Amino acid sequence: MKSKLASCFLAVMVTAALFMSGTAAAASFVLPPPDIDVIGATSTVRAREEDTLLDIAREHGLGYEDIVRANPDTDPWLPGEGTEVLLPTRFILPPGPRKGIVLNLPELRMYYYPPAKSGEVPMVETHPISIGRMDWATPLGQTKIVTKVRNPAWYPPESIRKEHAEDGDILPNVVPPGPDNPLGGFAMRLSIPGYLIHSTNKPAGVGMRVTHGCIRMYPENIEALFEVVPVGTPVRIINEPYKVGWSVDSLYLEAHPPLDEDAERIGRDLTIVTELLVKATSERNIAVDWDRIGTIFETANGVPDSMAAIDAAPIRVSNDNAAATEREQSSL
Repeated sequence: MKSKLASCFLAVMVTAALFMSGTAAAASFVLPPPDIDVIGATSTVRAREEDTLLDIAREHGLGYEDIVRANPDTDPWLPGEGTEVLLPTRFILPPGPRKGIVLNLPELRMYYYPPAKSGEVPMVETHPISIGRMDWATPLGQTKIVTKVRNPAWYPPESIRKEHAEDGDILPNVVPPGPDNPLGGFAMRLSIPGYLIHSTNKPAGVGMRVTHGCIRMYPENIEALFEVVPVGTPVRIINEPYKVGWSVDSLYLEAHPPLDEDAERIGRDLTIVTELLVKATSERNIAVDWDRIGTIFETANGVPDSMAAIDAAPIRVSNDNAAATEREQSSL
């Protein structure tokens, strides 16, 4: 029965991917059953003469780091007419409850699970975001939407006014709504004091670590979200640079560079991925290709890829045999 349900879901996802591939900023996907974690599909487009990678990213619901990491050999500002550009629009859903809003900081991405009404197909939306830079880090933890404001005024705190003043930019105590307001046209305040999910007057920065801790979105994305996200919606802010998830009978790994402040703590060995792999295979066996895992881990381009070994008998991954494989890999 589970296999039949998974096959039905896969058919729905393929149809949805074909439908959404021609839609600008496609962000909504059918929510898979609990034992499936992968949504979307990668695709390619040809750059036009006037395109930058940022133009292409925004058109397809991606941020700066999304598109640049997936196309490391392409000039972000002059990709060139006819250049093939990979769209990294396959995602592994973040771990934890599929409820409310989830913000995964290393991924620079939001997931929203809108409540499904009776008879509706459950969906999940995903959008690129900007987060706080290293010296203004976005806090982790559980919070919620407490207010929503259309055309908000901005009251820059003293710390931000001081920072701007040091660069010769004197900020007023209040920035009214309008083109000079960095909050843009929409803001949703979190229960963590001083933090917002908001629009922007500088959309080119979406998908980067450039804010003072708030969550920044493309204007068109938050405008649509603003209309459907109710006050009280839970928001979970997580730090998961590596995600492991199932797509029917294959296991995928999605790797992002850790946040700068975490790089030394997390390290560059496969321990964290091994732990995720052991957890994902506690009830399902699969043969994995450790060379492929190492490549995905080192590349860290944010594109989920299968870890399954070709033509190998399924085995259960354990901490012991995974650690032994790591030692063998490191000794080569």
